[in-house]
Amino acid sequence: YRRLRTKETRLSRFNQTEIKAMLGSYTKVLFVRDPFHRLIVTFLQGMGINPSFSSFVQEVLDSGMHNGGVAWEPLVSLCRPCLVQYDYVVMFGFLRQELGHLLRRAGLPAGSLLPELTDSQVQWTYRWLSEQMFSELSAQQKKQLSHFYRWDLAAFPFSSSFLSE
Repeated sequence: YRRLRTKETRLSRFNQTEIKAMLGSYTKVLFVRDPFHRLIVTFLQGMGINPSFSSFVQEVLDSGMHNGGVAWEPLVSLCRPCLVQYDYVVMFGFLRQELGHLLRRAGLPAGSLLPELTDSQVQWTYRWLSEQMFSELSAQQKKQLSHFYRWDLAAFPFSSSFLSE
């Protein structure tokens, strides 16, 4: 799209006609991850200053969506799936399978470009981590997190998420 060479990168900087033309000229891929897994990764990467996962989650809940970081903000508010019609939604945990399909559709060799870990290893690891971290949370925190991420849980098929249980 012609105006992409400008410094403006946010869609909100463009008018509706330009946004429609711009989005129509690209293949749009959205990568999504279980919001609870996103919290775990953020915590493990040290982005939370608290020593326990429970206190980190409380920090997230206290700061909310408006004062929090992109690392834990609900996906629906970041990527606007109701406004942008994505061509593909790729779920973390199915990357090898879905990326292979996308690469083949783009005419690229899928085999050599895919990550080494298998999807089942990734899913098993996150299931184990989720169980450990979820057990640290109070019933109130679990309820608040489910409410905080309710639109993500409704918009994407995170059926095995601890937050949807």
